Amino acid sequence: MNAAANRNRLDAATPPTGYGDFLIEIKTQIRQRQYQALRAANKELLALYWWLGENISQRQAALGWGKSVVETLARDLQAEFAGRNGFSAQNLWLMRQFFNEYKDKPKLQPLVREISWAKNLVILARCKDDLEREFYLRATARFGWTKSVLQHQLDNHSYAQYLNGQTNFDAAVPDSIKAQALLAVKDSYTFDFLGLAEEHSERELEQALVRNLRGFLSEMGGAFAFVGNQYRLEVEGKEYFIDLLLFHRRLRCLVAIELKIGDFKPEHKGQIEFYLDTLDQQHRLEGENPPIGIVICRSKTKTMVEYALRTMTRPLGIATYTVTPQLPASYENDLPSPEQIAARLQGWARDDA
Repeated sequence: MNAAANRNRLDAATPPTGYGDFLIEIKTQIRQRQYQALRAANKELLALYWWLGENISQRQAALGWGKSVVETLARDLQAEFAGRNGFSAQNLWLMRQFFNEYKDKPKLQPLVREISWAKNLVILARCKDDLEREFYLRATARFGWTKSVLQHQLDNHSYAQYLNGQTNFDAAVPDSIKAQALLAVKDSYTFDFLGLAEEHSERELEQALVRNLRGFLSEMGGAFAFVGNQYRLEVEGKEYFIDLLLFHRRLRCLVAIELKIGDFKPEHKGQIEFYLDTLDQQHRLEGENPPIGIVICRSKTKTMVEYALRTMTRPLGIATYTVTPQLPASYENDLPSPEQIAARLQGWARDDA
């Protein structure tokens, strides 16, 4: 093989200057355009389903059509568009319900077009009122929840948890992760999978959570990874131990958890704040956000927690736990007023604008 052929072979094997960056740019553009195409297709599909629901509803009202007409319509559409499950009689009835539910709610109408039909049906079936629906519509679109994640969030009462949660995240967490952080910390955890008696020690609680790690991480919310228990810190030659240390993959931060089997006390704040300072100075890696703390106690007084959080500079949430499958007795009745909920969700709208 002559020298010219060798040079041509090397040139073909060695990308030219700038090729790597160009390839990355192309891949990014392809992914972005594919995502935009999927979003556009989803909006068109939702617009079609809205139109069908509207026209079925209006013709039933104006012409007195009964159920049999919808059954006939489903058969005719399926014959014309074979293989399209979306035109079953059940789905046509759901389109009618979808239209009637949202036709007089202009605030929610643009939100339903941001998520898939299947996720819309889950929210439509399981949410009680417009504010709860707005919360799940916004959260599903913003955080890219899959249908199974959405169902998990509904099972965990994330709406009530988000509104009742006692944290200082509004002041102590960067704006870029604030909404996700508020969703990451519940107000109440249920550890019914531990098999613990009502009376137990903090050590027994910790060891049971570690033994049942999969259930524990699932109850925490699914985006947590386990780092360790009795995680050792050293400051000026003295040792300190965090009960549980997790890492939140979406927030990209360490999460220190202190377990308390009694009431929340003001001194708990000082302890966890010291741990967070040490983690931030000694253990936070480049690119990670500042660590977050969670004190999980058996009970708490709302006013005492508010006082404790008022002067706390590190991100901290105070939660309770039970070892039986139930929410606190007054939990659903403790939600803020509709006006306060609407104002809080409006903050999400400004962030998304």
